[in-house]
Amino acid sequence: MTQTLFVNGRVLDPRHDGPRDGMAVLVEDGTIREVSDRPISSAGAERFDLGGKVLMPGLIDAHVHVIAAFADLAANTVQQSSLAAIRAGHIMNAMLMRGFTTVRDVGGADRGLVEAQQLGLIQGPRLVISGKALSQSGGHCDMRIRSDDRTPSEHRVGAMGRLCDGVEEARFAARDELRKGANFVKVMANGGIASPTDPIHMLQFSRAELLAVVEEAVNYGTYVSAHLYTDVAIRRAVECGVYSLEHCNLIESATAKFAADKGSFAVPTLITYDRLAIEAASLGMGPDSVAKIETVRKAGLESLSVMHEAGLRMAYGTDLLGAMHRHQSGEFALRARVLPALEVLRSATTLAAELCGLAGRAGIIEPGADADLLVVDGDPLRDWSLLEGQGAHIPAIMQAGRFVKHAM
Repeated sequence: MTQTLFVNGRVLDPRHDGPRDGMAVLVEDGTIREVSDRPISSAGAERFDLGGKVLMPGLIDAHVHVIAAFADLAANTVQQSSLAAIRAGHIMNAMLMRGFTTVRDVGGADRGLVEAQQLGLIQGPRLVISGKALSQSGGHCDMRIRSDDRTPSEHRVGAMGRLCDGVEEARFAARDELRKGANFVKVMANGGIASPTDPIHMLQFSRAELLAVVEEAVNYGTYVSAHLYTDVAIRRAVECGVYSLEHCNLIESATAKFAADKGSFAVPTLITYDRLAIEAASLGMGPDSVAKIETVRKAGLESLSVMHEAGLRMAYGTDLLGAMHRHQSGEFALRARVLPALEVLRSATTLAAELCGLAGRAGIIEPGADADLLVVDGDPLRDWSLLEGQGAHIPAIMQAGRFVKHAM
């Protein structure tokens, strides 16, 4: 039995209004055993005096692509799988060192990466995955340029997504990704930025195709996540039973309220557009993609206000690619421009944990929860820069009860 005792800390559990002073937390074999404002006695525990530093849950990013080593999505699709996995290991390690102990991959990561992390072959966040995202021909996962005459059957599966057309192909693709270990199913239901031939307003997949994918996910006991920007596409997806709404930059009030009433989640990803506006061209994205960025970037902050006022639950997401992964923690300060600080923190802890199927296990500090913990130099609710700087202000990171960083 391995025990670790944190004393003299300020415990920041997102279910409370702020840090609680003078707290002690006992960890035993990967699980939080005791949390108290009184001394905890444990003769066998390794003891750490936090000296008033903040102890908080590990962060959760609910929209990542760990195999996206390049900003150019087409470049990611032609990677050899072994090389992509090695690159993913480096990307995941950097995420963990920023304090993200769990991430939800929405297109690309497979069961092999999940197991590599679980076995300790990769030191990175716990992975919750969709497998390959599903796309129609000419949709957001179709990287063929207009002059490419290959048929879909010759370009069916890429590193991050797979093409499927018609109800039966969509149904099979959903079943196949779940068979291979996906925790949920991702569909591309709207036009995208990084794909070469689909404008933002384009509706993707028919209602019949979306309904078939949702049916397969529900039959399996899980849900569907959808790439979405426009209000029309979002409402249509919710009507078809889609649970997790990614991006949502152009959502309007009535649709946000409709989605909230249906119990859906939204996962905004503002930081990726903020950085794409600056870095996209220099990182190799084509002019068609660069031209589409401003359409969604300008509406991003307003969409947060719309969803907040509608009561639509929002989880933290970033959707960064290639060299832009380093900006993963910048989403906090962006959201805090229009949202209460506590809601921003909950988006990357309790709410993201619920979306990842980890409610009660992650994103909280209480007995029985997983010991995914961060020691932070101060209160991030007052200063979001404490979560930036590639973990510079996070002297200790514990994952499943084991220190993966210890510089206290």
